[in-house]
Amino acid sequence: MDLSPKQIVNELDKYIIGQHSAKRAVAIALRNRYRRSRLSDEDREEITPKNIIMKGPTGVGKTEIARRLAKLVKAPFIKVEATKYTEVGYVGRDVESMIRDLVECSARLVHEEKMKEVAIKAEAVAERKLVNVLTAMKKDERGELAKEVFETQILEDLRAGKFDDLAIEIEVVDAPKSMEIVPGSGAEINLGSIFGDILPQKKKKRKMSVKAAMNQIIAEESEKLIDKDSLNAEALSRAEEQGIIFIDEIDKIAGKANQSGADVSREGVQRDILPIVEGSTVMTKYGPVKTDFILFIAAGAFHVSKVEDLIPELQGRFPITVELQSLSKEDFKNILTQPQNAITTQYAKLLKVENIDLVFTDDAIDAVAQISADVNSTSEDIGARRLHTVMEHLLEDISFNAGGDYPEFTVTIDKKYVEEHLETMIRNRDLKKYVL
Repeated sequence: MDLSPKQIVNELDKYIIGQHSAKRAVAIALRNRYRRSRLSDEDREEITPKNIIMKGPTGVGKTEIARRLAKLVKAPFIKVEATKYTEVGYVGRDVESMIRDLVECSARLVHEEKMKEVAIKAEAVAERKLVNVLTAMKKDERGELAKEVFETQILEDLRAGKFDDLAIEIEVVDAPKSMEIVPGSGAEINLGSIFGDILPQKKKKRKMSVKAAMNQIIAEESEKLIDKDSLNAEALSRAEEQGIIFIDEIDKIAGKANQSGADVSREGVQRDILPIVEGSTVMTKYGPVKTDFILFIAAGAFHVSKVEDLIPELQGRFPITVELQSLSKEDFKNILTQPQNAITTQYAKLLKVENIDLVFTDDAIDAVAQISADVNSTSEDIGARRLHTVMEHLLEDISFNAGGDYPEFTVTIDKKYVEEHLETMIRNRDLKKYVL
């Protein structure tokens, strides 16, 4: 997808409020990938992504910007936490596992696309198989009808969903499960297919609804139609050329070189991550992966440590630093109302299931935003996540009492309702002003 940086920012604005500098940085990084793809092979090898460090408190949109960016262009995306790689062999993980996880994500994306490509053919096969089963079951209803006419009727009823809940027995593939040779290594062995295609696939009979049987057969037939070699090759290529890895809590592994103890361990993790970010080759079960052109986006609050506390070599591999701002009352008001997935919209849709029309007045939105901003300022600043806490408290009574076959009715949330239901939260907020 060759979106311009402005178009990318506009798309991100639909889901994330503010943080314009961070959006600009990732939009330029993504556009540079498109620009690089238009160059000659020789030139492409010389141009690597400009990795980004996002600096800012929790809950202000760091992860969401990276996630939405990847979703926008259907790029393989994973989020890892830098602290997972401390004390490898005890509670930590091998840093190369992030690349194996990225390739797994890439393989799932490609697999889903391939499944959609062959879905029509697979569905036709599934319909034929189910028509045969249903024709045999309904043979007493055929009467004087010709076999072809009766099968046509069965097919029409099948497509209309008339048999969806009917229980039938079909043969399904008994797929053996793979086991990892060494946990975390990515290398697997399939005990049930050691002899490859010498032995026929093992099958077993299962009883299920026609609808479930249709999905099962479509999945099995789709797998037969997919070329596994081309799938693996495309998964590797997409991970190498389009992959995005988001390394969270990078500030937690920042430490001075002249310190000892845990700081030595943290610097060790930085040095382990360095070759992955610099560019190396990692073995996966799909084949070797070059990490040179993967886009790395690191993030951290950097309350205690600074970006400058990272080892110089790692800093050099993240040439772009953008700072994200804490959320204000106005930001909270916009988050509650503007994005396509706005929190108020989410709750309204959830309660609509129970025949409740949830309506928020402007003064209620203003009050919720003010309380969220105040609680963040007087206690731990958890950004937009504070809104979820406040909204759960606010709507607890409605959510608890909803349910059953009630007629449709409207519940209006106004400022008075907010103050009554968040009284404890407001009182605690006011008391904290006087705590030294």
